[in-house]
Amino acid sequence: MSEFTLHDLQCFDAVVRAGGFQAAATQLHRSHPAVFAAVAKLERQLGLVLLDRGGYRVQPTEAGRSFHARAQSLLRELEGLRGHARQLAVGEESELRVVIGDLCPRPQVLAMLARFFAQCPGTRLALYFEAVAGPAERLFDGEADLILHGIDKRDPRLEWIDLCKVPFVPVVAPALLAEPLPRAPGPERMRAYTQCVMRDTARHTPPQDHFLIEGAHQCTVADQLMKKEVILLGLGWGHMPRFLIEKELRDGRLRSIAGRHLPGSVEELVAARRRDRSPGPVASRLWAHIEAEAPTLRRALAGTGEAASAPGPSPTPRRSPSSPSARRAATRARSPSAR
Repeated sequence: MSEFTLHDLQCFDAVVRAGGFQAAATQLHRSHPAVFAAVAKLERQLGLVLLDRGGYRVQPTEAGRSFHARAQSLLRELEGLRGHARQLAVGEESELRVVIGDLCPRPQVLAMLARFFAQCPGTRLALYFEAVAGPAERLFDGEADLILHGIDKRDPRLEWIDLCKVPFVPVVAPALLAEPLPRAPGPERMRAYTQCVMRDTARHTPPQDHFLIEGAHQCTVADQLMKKEVILLGLGWGHMPRFLIEKELRDGRLRSIAGRHLPGSVEELVAARRRDRSPGPVASRLWAHIEAEAPTLRRALAGTGEAASAPGPSPTPRRSPSSPSARRAATRARSPSAR
C-alpha cells in the first residue's frame, strides 16, 4: 500500500462533511477535479471504496465511515499541534476572536470584555455577533476562539463556564390583538397573528424549529432589539429574553402569554471553547477573567431587575461528558427561530 498524504485525508474529510465534491472544493478553496482526484487516489492506495457516489449526496460506505472516524482524530491532533506551534512561535496572541450570541445581555458582556482587553493592548479583540446556531458553528469551523452563548452541554468537544440563565417569554403588545385573548392562549389562537422570529446566522447547520407556530405568517428579524421593537409596535408577537422586556411587562406595554401551550424556555448562557485547541497565554487569561467575573455579571443583571438568574453557586469551568452516548453534537438551527 502506497503512502497517502495529508492533502488526501483533508479532501476525503471535506467531502464526507460537505456531502459532495463541489461543496468540499469550495470549502477547501480547491478545484473540483483536484478534490475528486485526491479522494480517488486515496481509495486506490488503501484498496477500499470509501464513498458511495450513486445517490444525490455522496455518502461514506461502511468502510468509509470507519476510516473517516480515525482520520478525523488524526486531523484534529494535527490542527492542535499546528496551533501549539504557532503560539510557541509568536508568544502572546495578536488577536482573539470572540463571538457574542443573541442570548447575551450586551452592555454587561461588552463591559466585561472591555475591562479585560484594556489590560492587553498587544492583543486585538475581533468581535462578532451571531444568532441561534451561528456562534457554535463559528467555533466548530475554527473561526472563533471563544463564544458567549448557549451550547449543547452533552457535546464532548466543548468546555464551558456557566454565566447565567436567560428566561425566554412569549409576549404580545395589546396593539396587535384584534380581540381579547385568554390568559394562556394555545397555538391555534396565535396562528392568526404574525410571529416575529430570529434569523439564524449559521450557514450550514441542519435546520430545526424553535417554538414556530405551523401555518402562521412570520416576520424575520436580525437581532433581539429589532424583535423587541417589532413586537412593541404591534407588528408581531414572539419569544423574548426576559432581561430585555422586564420594564415593558411591568408597565403593561407587553403582555406575557406564557402557559401550558406556550411555555417559553430557559436558556443557559455560557462562555465556551473547544477542548481540542490549546489556548495561548492571553486566551487563558481571558478564560480566567470570565470565570472571575461571572458572579459580577449575575449581580449586575439582578441589580437592574433583568431576571437572568444564576445556574448554580459556582462558575467552575465544565467539560462535556465523553461517553459514546453523549457524542451527538447538537447545535441550534439555521431556520428562523422563535427564540
